[in-house]
Amino acid sequence: MRMRQLSGMALVLLAAAGCAERAHTGSADAKICSPFAAQPAATTDPAAVTAATGGDAAALDDCLHRWGYRLARSHEDPADQVAQAVVAACSPVLSRWNQSSLAQPQTGPDSAVSLVTGKTNNTPGDRYEMSQAKALFYVIQARAGNCAAP
Repeated sequence: MRMRQLSGMALVLLAAAGCAERAHTGSADAKICSPFAAQPAATTDPAAVTAATGGDAAALDDCLHRWGYRLARSHEDPADQVAQAVVAACSPVLSRWNQSSLAQPQTGPDSAVSLVTGKTNNTPGDRYEMSQAKALFYVIQARAGNCAAP
């Protein structure tokens, strides 16, 4: 009797493991995955990359998208930790965008009340929070759709 119970439990565990494995190896869902913009020609000039991608915001979004899809394959790590790594990988792009904003003449204060949260924010802080949220979205999107990395 005890051997049957152990055999039954082993079968249940094997079936559950098989389901978990299938969840990571399914085919991509084109309805979930976002297409990638054309990659600009290889260059070391940050201004050229920014111009080719449509501006600093687009360059940051492209970086978050690409790294999010690449690192999403790390299924052992929680999505929020992977998203933090994505933001870290894209921090030079975010810093470049913030630096270019600081070089612009200011016409008023660099803080405002968020219409979403009610918090007083500033531009670099808003961009960092937006980067975290978009990175998490791209990681979860890639995992849910089993989206291919570029």
